[in-house]
Amino acid sequence: MVGFIVRRLLGMIPLMLGITFLTFAIVQLVPGSPLSRLRTDPRVRGQDIERLEKVYGLDKPWPVQYVQWLGNLVQGDLGISLTNYRPVADRILNVLPNTLLLTTVSFVLALLLAVPLGINSAVRHNTSFDRGVTLLSVVTFAVPTFWLALMMQLLFGVKFFQWGWPSLPVAGMYDLREDGGFGDRLQHLVMPAVALAIVQVASWTRFLRSSMLEVIRLDFVRTAQAKGLKQRVVLYRHAFRNALLPLVTLLGFSIPEFFGGAFIIETVFAWNGVGLLSVRAARDSDYTLIMGITILIAGLTLLGNLLADVAYAFLDPRIRYD
Repeated sequence: MVGFIVRRLLGMIPLMLGITFLTFAIVQLVPGSPLSRLRTDPRVRGQDIERLEKVYGLDKPWPVQYVQWLGNLVQGDLGISLTNYRPVADRILNVLPNTLLLTTVSFVLALLLAVPLGINSAVRHNTSFDRGVTLLSVVTFAVPTFWLALMMQLLFGVKFFQWGWPSLPVAGMYDLREDGGFGDRLQHLVMPAVALAIVQVASWTRFLRSSMLEVIRLDFVRTAQAKGLKQRVVLYRHAFRNALLPLVTLLGFSIPEFFGGAFIIETVFAWNGVGLLSVRAARDSDYTLIMGITILIAGLTLLGNLLADVAYAFLDPRIRYD
């Protein structure tokens, strides 16, 4: 197992190089630059703009800029943000805990909803419950995340307040008029976390339902039932463990989906995280900040796939990587 993990970690190096190279090239093709806004400012002289371009290496061809950026990255330096001239690492680390909080809560919430729905939908195959869950999953999966977030704001934030019902905050991470305690933070977290989790619940429920339908028809499940084991034990201890194997892979690939969804959710709900930071970086053509966020998302994606493979070996003793 240790050898497999080491090989996978080494294999991530060329993948990361390819990801960063393509991202850097695409960013360079976007019109504008971090200094574009200065060119229209009459208070800034042309000589000052040329000096800034030379200081930050923007006067060189983009392949040369990429090599210089890569050299700094090897030394652990992600560069300086071109909008506020602070270290990129500091800007990302300042908001990363907020994104991890949002995505972790959404991930756990999606699992807590998808697992019982998927299992019960498979057990009650072709019943009204199964058809209802299937219809709800298809409809929910087809709804755009940003539209769902806006509708939640309108209903639970605006309409509930107008009707005199308990309402939820529509934006931000805490109430500026309060002390920002746990209760206040939790209220602001509810809608973004639910909106981010709902699409995954729909996908995971359908996937787990299909896996469970295949497993509960196998001989070992019928044997466990014939021994007189309780239905709950048969489903969760025997059938679910085998149906979970394909889901583990899906969970690993869902990590970038959660962060990608966080870009939209954080923008709609003004949640101060990596997603909102990346949108601002793209708007301002902040190349170094975009590259730093790319490294973070790509690393988490590859790490998620590695954890999924390792979890396979623990869940299924037949799988060996060495």
